[in-house]
Amino acid sequence: MKILNLPKNLLTVIFAIILPVAAWAQIIEVDAEKVSSDSIRNAFDNGNYFGLYKDNYFIFGTAIGKRPTVQNSNVKFQISISQRLTRSTLPWNTYLYLFYSQKCFWNVLENSMPMTDLNFNPGIGLTKPFFVRNRYIGKLSLIVEHESNGRAGLESRSWNRISLAGNIMIDPNVIVHGKVWIPIIDGQNNKDILDYCGLFEVGTSLTSRDKRFGLTINMTKRRGWNFNYNTVVELNYRLLKRDNQYLFLQYYNGYGEGLLAYKEHHSQLRVGIVIKPRLFSDY
Repeated sequence: MKILNLPKNLLTVIFAIILPVAAWAQIIEVDAEKVSSDSIRNAFDNGNYFGLYKDNYFIFGTAIGKRPTVQNSNVKFQISISQRLTRSTLPWNTYLYLFYSQKCFWNVLENSMPMTDLNFNPGIGLTKPFFVRNRYIGKLSLIVEHESNGRAGLESRSWNRISLAGNIMIDPNVIVHGKVWIPIIDGQNNKDILDYCGLFEVGTSLTSRDKRFGLTINMTKRRGWNFNYNTVVELNYRLLKRDNQYLFLQYYNGYGEGLLAYKEHHSQLRVGIVIKPRLFSDY
């Protein structure tokens, strides 16, 4: 099997430099614990163009229910950013965004520490924030996105999606999120990807009143009428009250964790550090 070596992945080095800057910009932009509709509107209209999109994390762990080995113990990290392309709102009070996420599986215990799977996920879409009685309650996004692993030949994996994603704040400590997509599968080696990576996902995020502790559960429904879900459970604890860095634990159970081995079932527990977007994360 071909492997990706660290020196070739310049994007990883570049994003490792710019991510702390993006995280700091989001902290000073608006205090997420004291948000109002006016502050959110100003953040959309006049805030930084560049910011975080999904969770950005660096975690290490091993398989659950199996003997740990150098093959099933690895680092998983994700880099995810967004760029607002419009300052004023478009029709229906929407904003145009460019999104990019990159997920990597890094076998640091093996010789030469190979990066065995890199998943690239660019997209472009419209986002509409919602306000009810002068209170920001969430947003809805329509996104055209592509995901592939950059491989050639039999190891090539790719597909496209037209996705509708939403986040609703039930109250400041409870958020419900969901995403459904129309797939356009162009990869010749992953025609059955919906059987493993699914058709839609739902989840919820809970945060303690002091904003220090959080719990997220996300479930992706695989194709079929059975109760077959890929499940992710995440715990995070903020290290310092005003910092946007958290201790992070992630449990993944199901298929499709990475594109290269999307048909393989994984039950993985990993711990590390996460940097979270302001207000709430996208999935």
